[in-house]
Amino acid sequence: MRIGIVCYPTVGGSGVIATEMAMALAARGHELHLLSYDRPGRLRGGIPGLRFHEVAVSAYPLFRYPPYDLALATRMLEVREEAKVDLFHVHYAIPHAVSAFLARSMCGGSLNFVTTLHGTDITVVGNDRSYMRPTRFALDQSDALTAVSRYLADETHLMFGVKQNVEVIYNFVDTERFRPSDSPPWHRRSDEERLLVHVSNFRPVKRVGDVVRAFAAIQREIPARLLLLGDGPDREHALAVASDLGCSHRVEHLGMRDNLPEVLPQADLFLSASQTESFGLSILEAMSCGVPCISTDVGGVAEVVGDTGRLVPLGDTDAMARAAVDLLSDADRFDTIAAAARQRAIEHFATDRVVAQYEALYQRVVD
Repeated sequence: MRIGIVCYPTVGGSGVIATEMAMALAARGHELHLLSYDRPGRLRGGIPGLRFHEVAVSAYPLFRYPPYDLALATRMLEVREEAKVDLFHVHYAIPHAVSAFLARSMCGGSLNFVTTLHGTDITVVGNDRSYMRPTRFALDQSDALTAVSRYLADETHLMFGVKQNVEVIYNFVDTERFRPSDSPPWHRRSDEERLLVHVSNFRPVKRVGDVVRAFAAIQREIPARLLLLGDGPDREHALAVASDLGCSHRVEHLGMRDNLPEVLPQADLFLSASQTESFGLSILEAMSCGVPCISTDVGGVAEVVGDTGRLVPLGDTDAMARAAVDLLSDADRFDTIAAAARQRAIEHFATDRVVAQYEALYQRVVD
């Protein structure tokens, strides 16, 4: 098939999954056209059958805010006419689903599009009254509608009252790229220092300050270091919390990293303190590397982790610290949980398994 994929280029889960999906579909022989206002960070070059189309937005001084939704609709229509695209798959509802509907209207109703919901487009942005009605309309106009967890599908029906079925297709991970390394775990290293890691876009909803607070309690009980990967508005706040709690010498911010599949397997534990998490892609990538995860019990995280990690109440950094110390003080239990996390990623979330579900969905829409 000839498929157009629309996404945000940022490091959030929707942009990562959309880009990884484009590369996986191209590897399976489809012709892919990836559209965004900038080149996605996960996009690797030199992939046969995959082409990136930048969406240019007018900076006309009359506009207080550049009309990206109109520019995107126009670019989608141009790509469809040029490449004879069979369907578009838009990731993140706002404004991508609205732009897809507009592009369809401009070409006489013959443009197919699938919308995938990733989380904050529904639970945060979509809950704003300014966006509620056009978003609900665009979702109902989609030829197919998917969500990345059962939690998010239920929230979509509850908050928007969409008429059509919301099919659950989970996010996926390349289990060959994200795999355990040869580096020994904490109990096989001479210093037994535990390496903890957190990966996110450092938005307030990720509550990275809580990650640092939990770590401050952990490192008082056992030798430990914390690596913070990613970047965003709460970076300085997280580092200030570390300084206030006297553990900044054990907290290192590595920023944006292209070599995440090499860094993650070196960790002994992944920490997530999110306020809401419709799926938890970084958690899944850690699990695929054989790294156990401790997370707040929010959204769809339980669907990802299963019984291979520990879930704690939102905001309870003491509970998170206790769970971490318990796991990082029992070598046999740690090894069992690490192996189970890796196995769950392979059995339920491997790329080929999930991408095949999208292929079947595309075929139903085209037919």
